Amino acid sequence: MAMMTPLISFFHPERLWLLLLIPVLLVVYYALVRRSAQRSRRFGIDNLDRVLPKQASWKRHIAVFAAIGSLASLTVAFSQPKDSVNVPRERATIVVAIDVSRSMEATDIDPNRLVAAKAAAQNFLGMLPRGFNVSLVAFAGSSSIIVPPTPDRGLVGRAIENLALAPSTAIGEGIYSSLDAMALVPPDPNRPDEPTPGAIVLLSDGFTNIGRSSAAAARDSKAAGYPIYTIAYGTPNGYVVSNGRREPVPVNTAELATVARESGGEAFKAGSANELQKVYASIASSVGYEKVDQEVTELYAGIALGFAILASLAVASLAARWP
Repeated sequence: MAMMTPLISFFHPERLWLLLLIPVLLVVYYALVRRSAQRSRRFGIDNLDRVLPKQASWKRHIAVFAAIGSLASLTVAFSQPKDSVNVPRERATIVVAIDVSRSMEATDIDPNRLVAAKAAAQNFLGMLPRGFNVSLVAFAGSSSIIVPPTPDRGLVGRAIENLALAPSTAIGEGIYSSLDAMALVPPDPNRPDEPTPGAIVLLSDGFTNIGRSSAAAARDSKAAGYPIYTIAYGTPNGYVVSNGRREPVPVNTAELATVARESGGEAFKAGSANELQKVYASIASSVGYEKVDQEVTELYAGIALGFAILASLAVASLAARWP
């Protein structure tokens, strides 16, 4: 059975025990109302009933319940409620790994897969926070670190533009080269003992046909703390012409989905240049921000203030004490 996620979490949940006062106050108020009603039936109209006509009794109820609502909201605020918000990361390293195998010459994406992938990857660089290091890895039958981690976006962009096609596909080797690139990142001088935060963004269209297993590489990446965001790029109808013959090169989504799952990352698919741009934007949002618990006390303090104002208006309209 799935565990239920609480709607609200708190920095000091033990303070919520104060909410037990709320039912006690409600019982006391109910007892006072009953006693007043019984006294009226027993002794006739009392002084309170002379001051407050019966049609104004609902105002008393509003005043009391608004005051109790204010007290409950203040108790929630006192417990310091929190919520997860997206906060920009100050420092991280992103390795962009691009498949440059011959199948990337397919023209099912205009003008071809590789040219469109280059343009999208360069736009992706501009979406990342300035404090991020970026590395470029290219893989086909073998893989290599084209640009080690650097904050120089221009250098990485020029390297992307110069990528060239090569035979075969070794997705696993591309992942291992990405991990080698991560190892080149210098430690943070302010937190030298902490591991380098980062992620791998891997774009490919084909099947591994040489080199080490991509699934095993993905598991090693997860062990190192680097999720892999995979992009299966292309359509089922892609083909290349080799020696005058048309050879189908359909995109392989299954292998890349496995890589993402085994690494703790996320799998995406893109069948056009526009879709690829949207995928890169989504990934940039994911890797550029982190979930941080942030106190939202002011929200519940504001609700308490609203209840308090309502109670005050009700009391002022009564021009008398509560029962």
